[in-house]
Amino acid sequence: MTRAIVVGFRPAHSASDALALGVRLARSAGAHLHVVTVLPPEGGHTGAVPEGSAETAVQAQARARLEEGIAGIPEGVAHSGHVRVAESFAEGLVEAAEECGARLIVVGAANGGLFGYHRIGSVAGELLHSSPVPVALAPAGFARGADDDVSRVTAAVGTRPGADVLLDAAVALAAMTGGGLRLISLVPFDVPAGLGTGAIRLIDDALREDVLAKASAALPAGIEPELEHAPGDTVEEAVAHLSWLPGEVLVVGSSRLAQPRRLFLGSTAAKMLSVLPVPMIVVPRTSHDPHPDGSAPEPAA
Repeated sequence: MTRAIVVGFRPAHSASDALALGVRLARSAGAHLHVVTVLPPEGGHTGAVPEGSAETAVQAQARARLEEGIAGIPEGVAHSGHVRVAESFAEGLVEAAEECGARLIVVGAANGGLFGYHRIGSVAGELLHSSPVPVALAPAGFARGADDDVSRVTAAVGTRPGADVLLDAAVALAAMTGGGLRLISLVPFDVPAGLGTGAIRLIDDALREDVLAKASAALPAGIEPELEHAPGDTVEEAVAHLSWLPGEVLVVGSSRLAQPRRLFLGSTAAKMLSVLPVPMIVVPRTSHDPHPDGSAPEPAA
């Protein structure tokens, strides 16, 4: 099945930033880009609005703005535009992702965000607390940056439930895009308060050795994972001390409060967002149990 990515297109809400990130990810991973705009229901109808059907004036205007937006997608990036009707914009994006088998939903920052950084709006907030599909967040003004392919995937790994799923997703994204893989340990912020420095170091060393071995075994030849320690007494300090390559993305996992196969943005990821200058991809705490047909779960990206 063709790889697919869904982009939420809201003309008055950082649509260009979400679209630019979607293009970068689709081009790097060889995925089909589904650009989706969502309208509130009229007369109870929900679902996709077929192109060429008898549209209302509002739907026709939305499609015209959508077509204007996707006209700027570079050649070589397979894409299509879709108008949907749903009770909420986030609900429409999830429905579209499930229908086309998308592995990722991309949205932009809320209006008023500091240039180059993140600000969570209502759509992103709803997705980050309910989506069964990984969600990619574009920083404010992302479309005005360089048009780089994915150069490196950074994964913030720790000891909480879902760490294996996060590592699998980061490895899959690095393999598909051909970018590098950097692993950053969150152990100092994951362990119980009061644990001694020596014990934290032992846990950190064991985790880093384990994830490095797993990543090395899963990555294609020519891609070697990096290990890096970000110093700092807080998550914000640790992320602020990291250096970032043009085209880099950060992958984090859901909170341990998340239901299986659903997102829930935890406090650690939320703290990262306040100082993060690159796109963030949040991965659901997906179960490792096989699907009912016996197949393994799809990689998250």
